[in-house]
Amino acid sequence: MRKQLIVLATVALLGASSMVMAEDLSVDMDTIAENYGKALKADNAADFTAALAQMKSAAEDAKKDTPTKLDGKAPNSPEIKDYQHGLDTLIGQIDKAAELAKAGKLDQAKTEAQSFKATRDENHKKFR
Repeated sequence: MRKQLIVLATVALLGASSMVMAEDLSVDMDTIAENYGKALKADNAADFTAALAQMKSAAEDAKKDTPTKLDGKAPNSPEIKDYQHGLDTLIGQIDKAAELAKAGKLDQAKTEAQSFKATRDENHKKFR
């Protein structure tokens, strides 16, 4: 009886920890979406790059988690690597847009930021 309780408690804790991880990923994705909107509405380079910095930080944190759809996949599986590659693509796009903004090319930076949407759509189809 005692062993069964220990096993049940362990399973419950593991289930709870995976829910917390999924919630963390959800928070990261919400942060990315919120700051994407802020970046596109920014009327100066400082606000634009601040929003991008928040997006980049959330994207880097999201790489540490796994979408629910990929639960049970090995960390080196092709699916996990593809998920992380999608976030790396977004991070690269964020860096490129930030460089343009820092160079005083806010309009071009916002145009570059429009490409984030295609990256999001492509990866949401796969992993959401």
